[in-house]
Amino acid sequence: MKVITVISSKGGVAKTTTAAALIAGLTSKGFKTVGIDLDSQRNLSMTMQADTKHKTALGVLTNQCTALEAIQHTEQGDIIAAGKELAAIDSILTGKGRENRLKEAIQPLGKRYKYVVIDTPPNVGTLVLSALIASHSIIIAAEADIYSRTALEDLTENIQAIQDGINPKLKIEGILLTRYNGRANLTKYLREEFNEPAAELKTKVFDTVIRECIAVKEAHLMRQSLFDYEGGKSNAAADYTAFIDELLKGK
Repeated sequence: MKVITVISSKGGVAKTTTAAALIAGLTSKGFKTVGIDLDSQRNLSMTMQADTKHKTALGVLTNQCTALEAIQHTEQGDIIAAGKELAAIDSILTGKGRENRLKEAIQPLGKRYKYVVIDTPPNVGTLVLSALIASHSIIIAAEADIYSRTALEDLTENIQAIQDGINPKLKIEGILLTRYNGRANLTKYLREEFNEPAAELKTKVFDTVIRECIAVKEAHLMRQSLFDYEGGKSNAAADYTAFIDELLKGK
């Protein structure tokens, strides 16, 4: 089993869209894949039409249910949903070693799944640290703009702290640029600006970029995966297919 976390330190960069595309795309390729939603906004869970009130990720973290018991099977794939109560995780989950609970809880998933894809909140708190400790690798989602470039600096420090301490084998698969406008000269310039933080993290900027595409919002509205919406003919579906192929080639 390989655990992949999709992470960003800024909202609105298609982090959840990327996680959903990974779950659906890997599943379509025949890999048994399950998603875990750790974001109290529950966007991934709602997109996949999962129940966010019973047997959620919070229940797994607090030993109210097992990870296997919390899995829901949806048309878009398997998921352990988030509940809004995750917003209060710091007051709910206390005690020494709380950041290790996720890693311990998902170990049994290895009997059933090849991949676990974790969607995280756009901050660096307990849930993100838990995901980084539990993961084998991470994908950094970033929009090709100056705000994402700046936010990446803080994220870099936290990732390196985890690599230097608790999870030295944590691999950064790369930085995925989203909402990309290839026609804009500024966007092309900013893409090159991400090479510096990528080098600092000893990783790369993926060759594939995810173009800005209205089909993403439309697919979310229709509660469909990008690969099912309009037959998967959108630019975003094509881009995510290419991205997953690039990711798998790097294994």
